[in-house]
Amino acid sequence: MVDDVLAEAGVGLSDLDALAYGRGPGSFTGLRIAAGTAQGLAFALECPLIGVSTLETLALAAHRRLHARYVVAALDARMNEIYAAAYRCHDGVLEPLMAEVVLAPERLRLPAVSHDVDWVGIGSGWTLRERMPVEVQSALGQCLREPQPAAEDMVHLAVQAWQSGERPTPDAAVPVYLRNEVAWQRA
Repeated sequence: MVDDVLAEAGVGLSDLDALAYGRGPGSFTGLRIAAGTAQGLAFALECPLIGVSTLETLALAAHRRLHARYVVAALDARMNEIYAAAYRCHDGVLEPLMAEVVLAPERLRLPAVSHDVDWVGIGSGWTLRERMPVEVQSALGQCLREPQPAAEDMVHLAVQAWQSGERPTPDAAVPVYLRNEVAWQRA
């Protein structure tokens, strides 16, 4: 698949300055596969490996598509929880307003901002919107439940990191799980 993508782009592995991977949060197995594959390639190419947040990738999508200024990205984390983070967006740059968290939808709170704003919600976590506090629900101007993180947005964020001087070595690649309990147990 990597060879196919590179061939379609007319690029060879030796043409790459760095690699990027989705560091999470997300499914445990998926994150391990992404990080492991990217690490193997980066070690072989002796190039930096930039981890990109899944939630930040979603927020950038909302900003680029809708020109949203305030975005709450949320993914269904299963086990009656969501992964969530909030951002202020301007000219393709995202400023975190709330750190990435895993929590029950009922516990989601929007960060305080200096004035009333319409928040845009994006991601599969919004399928649990009815369980979120009424103040969160009423603050949303728009809600996009279907979008998945897109490579185009991930690349944009990786390029920003590269341009700001980030050059992490492949051995520093760490998936972000957020959840301490990795095994679900029936009550």
